[in-house]
Amino acid sequence: MTAKAMVDLFAEAYRLRLLRGLEDLLSQCGYLRIAGVDEAGRGSLAGPVVAAAVIVDPRSMVPGVDDSKCLTAPERERMAEAIRATAVAAAVAEESPAVIDRINILEASRRAMCAALALLAPRPDCAVVDAVCLRGLGFPCLPVIRGDAISYAVACASILAKVERDRRMVELHRSYPQYGFADHKGYSVPEHIEALSTYGPSPVHRLTYRPVLPRLGDPEARDDRRDGRVRLRREAAR
Repeated sequence: MTAKAMVDLFAEAYRLRLLRGLEDLLSQCGYLRIAGVDEAGRGSLAGPVVAAAVIVDPRSMVPGVDDSKCLTAPERERMAEAIRATAVAAAVAEESPAVIDRINILEASRRAMCAALALLAPRPDCAVVDAVCLRGLGFPCLPVIRGDAISYAVACASILAKVERDRRMVELHRSYPQYGFADHKGYSVPEHIEALSTYGPSPVHRLTYRPVLPRLGDPEARDDRRDGRVRLRREAAR
């Protein structure tokens, strides 16, 4: 191993140790199974919001784990596999665009996070949550602003949530290719806004989001609501 490789190795080990600081403090308070919780897709104009919960093994850390937004897609995919392989438990849950429209994105995110935590086996002793207050779960939940940047467990959850949601958006792209979901994952980029102007909202768009609302009056769209969704008169582009 070269001197530079040795320095890089120790630097990464030190960074991960700092990232686990909050979990180490909680373990000193007697909490053994600490879950990190995060979501992906709150700002997207389409598709579900996806939450992940992870109980990390305090004896194992995955090199490179960080806030999912700081990683490339291949890095996230690779780390998601390693996180699942080393975690005590991991689970994901989602809420649909119809639910988001009905109860708002914050409440839908809460529901997805609670559902992911409920799927964990074994049950966590406590949870560190990225910026959202969760109650009624029977164990303490600590909301931390920018938790995905300062908590190893939350960073792991952010990676799992992002990877799972990206996969879901690629699946939706196959049904609605005209919107380009596989590329922008439903976020408000110029290409997506142009597609909305041309085709109107799809059944997986969030109708209560401001960039989507003006397109509900598109002459090519018919407000044929069923379960809060819009059905398009125009067929998918060929």
